[in-house]
Amino acid sequence: MIEKSHLYLSSEEALQSIQRDPYWPKWDSPWWHMSLLNEMGLAKEIPRAIVLGMVQVLKSHYLPVFPIKEEDVPQGTDPYRKIACLCAVGNMYQVLFNAGADVDQELPWMREWFFRYQLPDGGLNCDEKVYTNPAPKSSIVTTLACLEAVLFCRKHELTLTEVEFLNKGASYLVKQKLFRKVSTGEVIDEDWLEVRFPRFYEYDFLRGYYFLEKWRQHSGFSIPDDLVDEVEELVSRQMTPQGIHLKRYNLFDKRSYNPTADGQWAWGEASEIPLMKVVSAEGKLCQPLSSKWNEVKPKTAIVEKPYEIIYTNPIKLKTGDSVKIEKRETNPDWLGWVYCIDTRGIAGWVSEKYLDESGTSAKATKDYDATELAVSTNEKLKIYYEEFGWCWCRNQQGSKGWVPKKNLKVDL
Repeated sequence: MIEKSHLYLSSEEALQSIQRDPYWPKWDSPWWHMSLLNEMGLAKEIPRAIVLGMVQVLKSHYLPVFPIKEEDVPQGTDPYRKIACLCAVGNMYQVLFNAGADVDQELPWMREWFFRYQLPDGGLNCDEKVYTNPAPKSSIVTTLACLEAVLFCRKHELTLTEVEFLNKGASYLVKQKLFRKVSTGEVIDEDWLEVRFPRFYEYDFLRGYYFLEKWRQHSGFSIPDDLVDEVEELVSRQMTPQGIHLKRYNLFDKRSYNPTADGQWAWGEASEIPLMKVVSAEGKLCQPLSSKWNEVKPKTAIVEKPYEIIYTNPIKLKTGDSVKIEKRETNPDWLGWVYCIDTRGIAGWVSEKYLDESGTSAKATKDYDATELAVSTNEKLKIYYEEFGWCWCRNQQGSKGWVPKKNLKVDL
C-alpha cells in the first residue's frame, strides 16, 4: 500500500490534483497521501516533484492572511478552498519540512502566522470569530499543530519570540491538563483519550504529551507529575508487550468538498486512500506511535547504590523568586547545577534551566523543589525526568525527590 501512495504521488494525476486544489478532496488527494507518509516517518520518501509542486501552489493559492472579519475576505473568495486554517498550515508545514523543503525560505508567511495569531491564553483557534471576542479561547486542536511546527521544524536555534510562543503554548496545554475544561475539569472530548492513528489535523492526549515532554527536554519546562501519571495510565489501556494497539478505525469526516464534472466544487461523499485503512485498522500495532511513546515515557530504575539525603532543608522556589548565586557545579557529571541562596537564607542546588541569571543574581523561571530522596539498594523507582545527572523520582511508597543517576540502573 505504501508503494501505491508513492506511485500516485509520482503521477501527473497527483500534480494536476494539487493544481486544482492543494487540500481537497478528502481523504484521497496528494495532501492526505503526503500527510500520512509523514506520520509514518516516511516524509523523505515523498517524491520530490510533488513536494515542489505543493510548495509552488501554496505560494499563491490561499489568502496571505487568516481573515478575522468579513471585510478581510475579498469578494468572490471560496471560503472552503481559498482560506487556509491554522491547523492545516501547521500540519503541512511539518510535512514539507520533513520532506526536505526549505519552508521558511519558500513560504515565509507560514511560520509568521503562528506568532501573529497566538491568543492571550497561549493557544490559537481556527474559528475566526473567536478573535473578536472580549475573552477569546483557544482550540487545543489548532494550537498543537502550530506548536509542533515551531519546535520540531527548524534549521536554527530558537529565537526569543519562538521560545515565548512555545512556553505560552505549553502552559496553555498544561492548564487544560491536555484534554480538560479549565472551568470544570471535565474531559473536552472523550475521543481524545484514545491513541489515534493517523491523526492528520486531529488530536489525542499522546500527541499533546509528546510535544510537552519534548519541550521539557529542551527547555526544562515543568510538567506536573500527576499529569504524567494520568498520561501513563491512558497509554496502558492500549499497550501490549509489542507496543500500542489501535482500538478502532477512525474516519474523521464522511463528507468532502469535491470537484464536479463542470469544473465547479460541491459537497459530497469522502473517499479514502487504501493506506489509511491499513494503518488504522482495529487492533493494529501502531509502530510510529509506539516509538514516540518510548521517547517520552517515564522510565523505571533499580537502585544499585543507596543514597542518603544531604540537604535536610531543601530550597524551594516559586516562579519569579529571587536568589543569589554562590557558585556553579564543577563535577563533570553534574555541570549545569547552580548553588543558590534564596531571600530566606535557604541554600541549595538549582538547575540552570530554571533560572534567568543576571550576574550573581537570578530569578526562578518556574517552580522548583530541591528535595532529595533517600533510597536503598534494589528499590524500584519511577523517573519523571532528569536534570544534569540527577533524576526526579518517586518510590513505591509515593515519596518523591532527587537521586543521582549514577546510583541507578535505568530501564531503557
